[in-house]
Amino acid sequence: MTNTVTNAAAVDNGVNVEALLGAKEALDATPAAAQFKWRASSEWVNGTHTTTKIDTFFGLGEEQSRGKTFTVDTDHPELFAAEDNAPTPVELVLSGLAGCLTAGVATIAQNRDIQLNSVTATIEGDMDLQGILGIDEDVRNGFGTIQVNFKVDADASEDDIKALVAQSQKRSAVFDIITNPTNVFVTVG
Repeated sequence: MTNTVTNAAAVDNGVNVEALLGAKEALDATPAAAQFKWRASSEWVNGTHTTTKIDTFFGLGEEQSRGKTFTVDTDHPELFAAEDNAPTPVELVLSGLAGCLTAGVATIAQNRDIQLNSVTATIEGDMDLQGILGIDEDVRNGFGTIQVNFKVDADASEDDIKALVAQSQKRSAVFDIITNPTNVFVTVG
């Protein structure tokens, strides 16, 4: 009996690319199943503190349940006369962008057989509070700019790493949400 030893180590960034490619192929064959509705339900606690629950969504043509509920709290810092129980909603937006881009880097690296050693993203958004406080109606309420800085240690060239980040940006749902207008309808009742 002969044992064969391979010198090439398999890339393992913890992403099941085969499953993702299978899902892509299945959704390509049945586009209606690709229509998802993500949900969150929030409840005011006190002051500027809100608790949001996330558990179900619609996808693959039917209701889906994770079997557990995620809870996300938001609040504002004490310097805004709040209790600082949790991050601000805008900090969660930044967190969502960083998480989405970083997940994309890991997925694309796995698909391209690039072993990641570490990935960190530092993200910063600048905001002029004169807008949301009603001081100056010409000042935007949201971020003026957002800066994302990646530090990626990988078994790859600098150009390959830049290509990973660029492809992640191109495919990021949160990047798209932030950089393109989205129709938002707010109702009461």
